[in-house]
Amino acid sequence: MTPVLLLVHGWGFDASFWQPMRSALAGVETVAWDLGFRRTPSRPPLPAGRPVIAVGHSFGLLWLLMEQPVVWRALVSINGFSRFAAGDDFPAGVAPRVVDRMISRFGEKPLSVYTDFMTRCGVEDVDPSDLDLPLLADGLKGLRHWDGRSRMAGLGPVTLALAGRSDPIVPPALCEDSFAKAEFAWHDGGHLLPWRAPDWCAEQLRRFCDNLIGIEPALAMPGED
Repeated sequence: MTPVLLLVHGWGFDASFWQPMRSALAGVETVAWDLGFRRTPSRPPLPAGRPVIAVGHSFGLLWLLMEQPVVWRALVSINGFSRFAAGDDFPAGVAPRVVDRMISRFGEKPLSVYTDFMTRCGVEDVDPSDLDLPLLADGLKGLRHWDGRSRMAGLGPVTLALAGRSDPIVPPALCEDSFAKAEFAWHDGGHLLPWRAPDWCAEQLRRFCDNLIGIEPALAMPGED
């Protein structure tokens, strides 16, 4: 059965982030959820009875692991990670003091922190209006404290990781240590692959979907024997 792609954006973005890649995926059914950082949160329903491939960009992948909003057939990361802040058993992560400083500054100058982050991601003409500051602050706390690595054991690991060799937010080592058992596809670009390389992302996802069709699901729905 043909799968549907559930798309979840990263910190500071909204569901419109996916539009270039969705256009490149013409003919593939996609549903984009909005976490509410820039507009009202929205979770359009998924078509009943269809296998779901959950696709998370950056923080969106970590959110999927922690929230577990659906049972997915497979999980795909784009510029993503299963943990962001470094720890004793995760040295490839970002130094906790960096995230702590971002959280502290956000409490004082949230629009400046947001603009600086988006600029570092590669966004041009950053628009800091219509932001939900409490949700953004909660997201930063998630970046600091969430660890989704153990969640992959219960719901299935990230099966495909699309990553940028020049990603200033998620360096290659962080991505590789997050998804040690994933199939990796590398692009020379940065943190905004669905924006800057939508055709490449679409090609990788089409290939992945084609390979997945016909393979029996490895996971059961909650409550099934």
